[in-house]
Amino acid sequence: MKRRDFIKNTSVAAAGITILNFPVFGKNAPSNKVVLAVMGVNSRGAYLAECYSKIPNVEIAYLCDVEEKAIQNGLKPFAQASRKPTVIKDIRELVQKTDFDGLVVAAPDHWHAPAAILGVTHGKHVYVEKPCAHNPYEGELLVQAMNKYGKLIQMGNQRRSFPTLINAVKEVREGIIGNVYLGKGWYANNRKSIGHGNKVAVPMTLDFNLWQGPAPRRDYQDNLVHYNWHWFWHWGTSETCNNGTHEIDCCRWFLGVDFPTKVTSAGGRYAFKDDWETPDTQVATFEFGPGKAITWESRSCNDFPVEGAGRGFIIYGDKGTLVNYGADNYKIFDNNKKLIKEVKSDVKGDSGNLVSSTGNLDYYHFNNFVNSIRGEDKLNSPVNEGYKSVLLCLLANISQRTGRTLHTDPTNGHILNDKKAMKLWRREYEKGWEPKV
Repeated sequence: MKRRDFIKNTSVAAAGITILNFPVFGKNAPSNKVVLAVMGVNSRGAYLAECYSKIPNVEIAYLCDVEEKAIQNGLKPFAQASRKPTVIKDIRELVQKTDFDGLVVAAPDHWHAPAAILGVTHGKHVYVEKPCAHNPYEGELLVQAMNKYGKLIQMGNQRRSFPTLINAVKEVREGIIGNVYLGKGWYANNRKSIGHGNKVAVPMTLDFNLWQGPAPRRDYQDNLVHYNWHWFWHWGTSETCNNGTHEIDCCRWFLGVDFPTKVTSAGGRYAFKDDWETPDTQVATFEFGPGKAITWESRSCNDFPVEGAGRGFIIYGDKGTLVNYGADNYKIFDNNKKLIKEVKSDVKGDSGNLVSSTGNLDYYHFNNFVNSIRGEDKLNSPVNEGYKSVLLCLLANISQRTGRTLHTDPTNGHILNDKKAMKLWRREYEKGWEPKV
């Protein structure tokens, strides 16, 4: 099937999934059906649940959320389904169930690693949305958990599964633009002010204790749930991890680098004066020893495009340049700025889409996870690889919050000789909610 037909086919009937003749869940299972549970279904998670349910021989058995309106939103796609998912609000109860194979985590960022760890320690494979960790300590715990329990953990940096980008990386490795030395990523949006919230009673529809989970308890305020938690350090990880993960990951992938030697960040909350704590404007730079670097530019509240696109990345080499425009499309130019190759796309990258900025292209990544559970494939972004890109974003946040240039160990990304910065390597946890491997 042609790529054009694939991405238009939301049923993904032709996504390349082969029905095998052996069971996935236990040797006595009646079929090789992959059964999933989805945590966090207000927005992206509801989309994930619907998408996974359309993959042949995949069933969504459980939805997990702590807010009634979100639960109803998550159930909408299953109104006509022969089996409607069972709703369980507490993730600790959900992972005790023995009748599903994989957990999909799309809850707020402070829940990503703790929920994923709960999943693998209870025998589940896990698909965890970016950024996969609220802090570097959690990212390292995730890698430990994957290695210890032998379960798959795929991170939701879906561009790693786009066939055109996989091919582009191959071309770059083969020298189409020579020695690559600089990657530049960007993200632009027109987010509005979140104002100043009022401390009010928790809505009857929300279990705020479960929503906070591992985070130390704070009072509820009326400009926090559902989306604005992104901009509070206590729960969120800033635009750097919210969207920068994708382009920074692509730059790291194309350059073939792992951990940095130096990280700097400049920016702040410039557009509005409100409760928003994280930067709405940020420029971060990552150096990787001699000869390679990545920069990332974020403008959360000014969506003037770069290269005509709200998001994307550029890879610079000594013989040419590759430009991506937010989805799976790209152009390659030689040193005379002559276009030597263009790969077009049916999908336009949409930086303002809060559910899926790359449309049905996401199915490639979902299929990769399901096929890997079946033993047909290998993960395109196991968490030990995906976390390296998240760590860059988290280090940029630490540099921003401390106002310091970070010097780091190129073997693992650990901060060197800076006690103030190292205080942000991990967070405090609500007693009894600490993630454990």
